[in-house]
Amino acid sequence: MYIYQQSDWPKFKWNDSKIITLLVKVRNLQGRVEGKMGALGFDLKNQANLEIITQDVLKTTEIEGEKLDVEQVRSSVARRLNLNINREVESSRNVDGVVEMTIDAINNCNDPISKDRLFGWHSSLFSGGYSSINKIRMDHWRDDCSGPMQVISGVVGKEEIYFQAPDAKVLDGEMSKFLKWMQNEKEIDLIIKAALAHLWFITIHPFEDGNGRIARAITDMILAQSDSEVFHFYSVSSQIRKERKQYYEILEQTQKGTLDITDWLLWFLTCFFNALESSEVILKDVLFKQSFWNNHATTLDNDRQRKVINKLLDGFDGKLTTSKWAKIAKCSQDTALRDIQSLVDKEVLYKLPKGGRSTAYDINRTSEKT
Repeated sequence: MYIYQQSDWPKFKWNDSKIITLLVKVRNLQGRVEGKMGALGFDLKNQANLEIITQDVLKTTEIEGEKLDVEQVRSSVARRLNLNINREVESSRNVDGVVEMTIDAINNCNDPISKDRLFGWHSSLFSGGYSSINKIRMDHWRDDCSGPMQVISGVVGKEEIYFQAPDAKVLDGEMSKFLKWMQNEKEIDLIIKAALAHLWFITIHPFEDGNGRIARAITDMILAQSDSEVFHFYSVSSQIRKERKQYYEILEQTQKGTLDITDWLLWFLTCFFNALESSEVILKDVLFKQSFWNNHATTLDNDRQRKVINKLLDGFDGKLTTSKWAKIAKCSQDTALRDIQSLVDKEVLYKLPKGGRSTAYDINRTSEKT
């Protein structure tokens, strides 16, 4: 029996005494991180906001097994936030769609959530009308014309059904209840409301595809209502991506359990706490980036060096070698080596311990250097 088949669905219940200590801990950390964000200047807040929303978009998509181009996502986010960045690039429509949904959820968090708004988000995710090679119906809940909506894993012939969503014929009624609750529930803590909304929506699974990304957008929307800062300073999707295995395990356990969702709330609160802690790392990176350019505005010799250093500061995938430098900067390996050696001599870069054919470099982050 799935949770939605319980006779008193969707009357969730939980043990307040088991979650209150953790909720207070989360609220305290949220306040501390908000205080650090509030102490930043306007430009730094914008940079932090840009980086965190970029990570949110990248990771909510990665959870579904799709990897977006980092520079396309950052450029798309920057355009929608009216921010100027180095190396702005054109972004694809599928990138823009996830960005549009994410920013709408966060920046317009106090706008009512409605059927039309959800259809708009769904359309933005599948602007071409397709998910992979499958045609997606827009402005409709799923119809189950090809069979019940199931979450399946495993090799062909040995598939395991982890979850089967409610029948399509009940979706209008189920979503009406959900949207009415979203609009009218004002009593419970907003972090708890975000956890409930996430579980409730993902259990109904109203669309043919995109349910996970939309559930996380709804989560972001409610959590943004709980923030005192207008800038977004954490990414729950990034943390869920790190805890992806545990996320699916607790979902399966909860959806096959009773309406006592205490364990789900404990997991969600812990995940949110970890997301807040991770946001401090992003804020440190933003501060380091500003400090770096303040100290090295005239240190670099050419645009090639500025391009690659910016890429390192934005989060480089793997280790920087001469061949990767040459590829990024579109130059020969000899030119790349000269560029690198010049920055090593100026103590902007340093050589990583392992040498030989795998010689790699990184930014010197020691405070006395930068």
